[in-house]
Amino acid sequence: MKPNIISLIMGFAGIALVATSCKQQLNEVIPQDRISKSLALTDAGAAQTLYAGAYALFRSNVGTFFNLGEMRSDIWADGIFTESVDGTAQQLYTHNISALNVPYANWGGFYGLIYTINNVIDVLPQSPVDAVTSQREVAEMYGLRAYIYYTMLKTWGGVPLSTTPVVTINNAAETYKARSTPDSVMLQIKSDIEKSLQLFGSSNTLPAGNRVFWSRVASLALKGDVYLWSGTHLGGGNADLTTAKTALQEIINLQGSTIRLQTNFADIFDPTKKSNNPEIIFAVNYELGQATQGTFGNFLVNNIQASGLSFAKAATPTVSSVYPYVGGANRVGMSQATIDKLTANAADQRIPYSFKVMYSAAAPFATRGVMLTKFIGATSGTTQVYNNDYPVFRYADILLLMAEAKAKLGEDPSSEISQIRARAYGAAAPAFVNGSVSDNLNAILEEYLREYIGEGKRWWALRRAGDNYVYAAIKPAYLSPATVAKLLLPISQSMMNNDPLLAQTPGY
Repeated sequence: MKPNIISLIMGFAGIALVATSCKQQLNEVIPQDRISKSLALTDAGAAQTLYAGAYALFRSNVGTFFNLGEMRSDIWADGIFTESVDGTAQQLYTHNISALNVPYANWGGFYGLIYTINNVIDVLPQSPVDAVTSQREVAEMYGLRAYIYYTMLKTWGGVPLSTTPVVTINNAAETYKARSTPDSVMLQIKSDIEKSLQLFGSSNTLPAGNRVFWSRVASLALKGDVYLWSGTHLGGGNADLTTAKTALQEIINLQGSTIRLQTNFADIFDPTKKSNNPEIIFAVNYELGQATQGTFGNFLVNNIQASGLSFAKAATPTVSSVYPYVGGANRVGMSQATIDKLTANAADQRIPYSFKVMYSAAAPFATRGVMLTKFIGATSGTTQVYNNDYPVFRYADILLLMAEAKAKLGEDPSSEISQIRARAYGAAAPAFVNGSVSDNLNAILEEYLREYIGEGKRWWALRRAGDNYVYAAIKPAYLSPATVAKLLLPISQSMMNNDPLLAQTPGY
């Protein structure tokens, strides 16, 4: 009974409850390998463990964040790969989605993360943790919660809102929650962002060392992103676009030795250059001996195939000679047209540091797929360790979000786009010429396509630009105003069966 109850708390009505007539206290049903609320209220170390656990749980959701922001885009559709297809990825990039074919049931599991964050927000101010530390860490939690709800809003539209800990459960009906309207969810997101900024105070100092803790700068970055969305999709118009621009400008004003574009694109992701990386604003941490990246296993190649593939249209060097310890699968790829488009300009340093094309190591040297090398990690002895941090916000985001705000306001985004291109191409950077709103947004989207391969950004950039930009990028047979699949995702029938207050996503 207890595991079912705690699963229900974490997933709301997405998981069935075993009926019980007894009143269950939260502390009584938490498994013994977790920190109980009562212990965290009396022990500073336990409270800090609860706080760190929120980041650990956030990290465990990176695969979902990645899929939602990446795999419905045009990057990986109809790709070439060496093994059987990854079913989840294929469902997303072909938009094979309906009320009977739901990619993510139980809200993608995000309520377990929200449940934990709600507990941290509630417990830390009451715990023995000193007031300064507690206030900063609660500010971080408000920022993380806003980010999660923003992801959910973009994915499903209206979702149930839960902002306080679940303390008791008397019966299953108490767990039922209807979907709040998209406007209400957006109001909560904006409220959490403002609360985060307020609690952080005026300091925009980024965390020392690896930037794997939320900061005031991260909340400003999220604010810029969120207000661009509400200005475009929720009636906020120029007022919200201007608010986004103001938040982003505050970050741009900080540009200097501690926050800026990295000169070399590869240095952003280099696991040996994480400490005080000036481009990183917030990233999810992966380390040897702790947790390592598992998100990109389907974008690699197995070691048997690697010996018969090369990175050049020649017999050598083979993939296995360049990456002798890389192991994985190759179940997702790029189409030849996408490969040709991205590799056409050899001066763009982003492409060779993002992926490598794999060819047969024998004539006629046919294209066999691509290996995503952006997160290839490092070698430790005879093992490949996937210890790249996963960026959530970096300084390039700020420049492209600012360019988008300016474009939508009818202003000139030349400065921001030119900075992105100058880093990518050096002296060979294509000149940007200010044009119409649609011309400028298409130029921005072209930089997103090249800059963020494998970072879970492309789909959201298309969506934030506007529906017409989505339909222009995605194959019409997969997604168009006439197709069954919509821009938002449906929820499963089992979710509605378990919670009679839930309604299906509009359009399904």
